[in-house]
Amino acid sequence: MNIGGRQTISGIEIAMVPALHSSSAPDGTYLGPATGFVVRFEDGQTIYFAGDTGLFGDMRLIRDGFAPEVAFLPIGDRFTMGPEDAATAAEWLGVKAIVPMHYGTFPELTGTVEELRTHAGPRGIDVIELRPGETLA
Repeated sequence: MNIGGRQTISGIEIAMVPALHSSSAPDGTYLGPATGFVVRFEDGQTIYFAGDTGLFGDMRLIRDGFAPEVAFLPIGDRFTMGPEDAATAAEWLGVKAIVPMHYGTFPELTGTVEELRTHAGPRGIDVIELRPGETLA
């Protein structure tokens, strides 16, 4: 699989899409381009998992091509986008909800779920905060 490719596995369609981020191993070895994934489940529900990324305009193409309902977006605001950009990304993606990720694990990641709610709420976008190991039915 590579950027632009789609695979269907057990009825679940997965598309690999671009992301905007650096990619290297601790020794400096280049690891290829950053990517995200769009997953369409058997019932038609579609999610976008952004991975590590900054905000980029082609998120609108993800909306146009896949119409995800939920986006898993980073909010750490140091090595990825922060809460304000995540709210903008969600608006560009046309999603109904954001599951924030890549935040709060070490001091440099200053973005918070509360700040995300401040920016997403007025745009009519729900924020679904999950704790490690928690699931949502």
